[in-house]
Amino acid sequence: MTISWQNYQVNGFFDELICENGTPRAGLERLLAHLDSLSEAELQERKATADAAILSMGITFTVYSESEGSIDRAWPFDIIPRIISLREWRRVERGLRQRVKALNLFIDDLYHEQRIVRDGVFPAELLADSKNFRPECVGVNPPQGVWAHVCGSDLVRDSDGTIYVLEDNLRVPSGVSYMLENRHVMKRVLPELFEDYNIAPIDDYPSKLYQCLVSLSPRADAPNVIVLTPGIYNSAYFEHAYLAQQMGVELVEGSDLVVGDDDVVYMRTIEGLERVDVIYRRIDDLFLDPEAFDPSSVLGVAGLMRAWKHGTVALANAPGAGVADDKVVYTYVPEIIKYYLGEEAILPNVPSYRCVVPDECRYVLDHLDQLVVKPANESGGYGMLIGPRATQRELDEFAELIRRDPRNYIAQPLLLLSTAPTLINDKVEPRHLDLRPFVLSGQDTYVTNGGLTRVALKKGSTVVNSSQGGGSKDTWIVDLGVN
Repeated sequence: MTISWQNYQVNGFFDELICENGTPRAGLERLLAHLDSLSEAELQERKATADAAILSMGITFTVYSESEGSIDRAWPFDIIPRIISLREWRRVERGLRQRVKALNLFIDDLYHEQRIVRDGVFPAELLADSKNFRPECVGVNPPQGVWAHVCGSDLVRDSDGTIYVLEDNLRVPSGVSYMLENRHVMKRVLPELFEDYNIAPIDDYPSKLYQCLVSLSPRADAPNVIVLTPGIYNSAYFEHAYLAQQMGVELVEGSDLVVGDDDVVYMRTIEGLERVDVIYRRIDDLFLDPEAFDPSSVLGVAGLMRAWKHGTVALANAPGAGVADDKVVYTYVPEIIKYYLGEEAILPNVPSYRCVVPDECRYVLDHLDQLVVKPANESGGYGMLIGPRATQRELDEFAELIRRDPRNYIAQPLLLLSTAPTLINDKVEPRHLDLRPFVLSGQDTYVTNGGLTRVALKKGSTVVNSSQGGGSKDTWIVDLGVN
């Protein structure tokens, strides 16, 4: 295994490390020179070290397969880091703060006065047809007016270098544990590079998350914070356990909790019931409380919504926050920012077509083979159509789905996602990627330095989700003295 940049072709895409003429991007010369200096044996040893570290650290994710059920797999990791300049990142960070602030104001407004609807900025019919608007949350006042305490927005870079927001994840966004573990693995694999570059730290995320959760507590003294998981069969169970362990709090399932007659949540312990103040829940709304939502759910806690509404417990993210985690709502985010903050969006959206708008729907149906079509409320890359790569049968089936339920779909042009050098078998090849930074909102707002870079390991693919065979890279924010 050797790295040969002479044979590395960027093919018209924006590559994160290599320019069109084959030279390193400004400030990244040392990284490429170092990778060049590694012999074949050294490179293989570094890659083997990464694989062994992932196995020994138990870093896994679960893939659901129709034929084989759920499969626990080792986390796919590439040892060549992705580097973003600090100057560019500061702008992205401001854009994320602006975006999440506006989205929280939007959610709070929808569950109260609905001014944005009354003023004609956000259509009433879209709210009426929202699958994630929870009437049970109307009139509730969560601490500090914040509903989405943890947000993971997906960013992509187009061929001209522009960074776009692809979507916002405000229900139970996953992936931050892999961002943290990627850094731990990287420090073992290429420790010498950490001497060459002043890399912005990410290790403080668990303490920042804990501080954020504590700031929501209805009790000032020694609040009891827990993580609520659906259990070991959930694809993100590794992350639930990891974050609980890193924060030093209990990881519980619904059966471990009970809501008393006093509308207070208690945790069952060997010493008796123990009051709970803040729950970082990793269960979807509809399974959270069988008394308020799906009565057949065995994952949640009966009476949890009662306790939340009485203010005796805080839930993060708050129930109902998913109303903004809707790809049709996403298309309105620039208007939402303008409405609540009086500012232009710092980070642009990917240009999008709303199938619920007749003219735009006609355009989508006429150009289906050129567009990416996404359902409003799916995640993990499921339910998408990538028109340029679809068969005629798939195009026909999607056209019918759109005609039947236009509210449920948006369409976007197929962006030429940026690439980065990735070790594939015994050589380095360009692979498309995205980035998921995480934003914490409570008493203070915190944005991770970088985020989780996800890589589409299949040649030519732009689907980066781990559930669809994607991998990952460590993301470095470095002051390169350039944009």
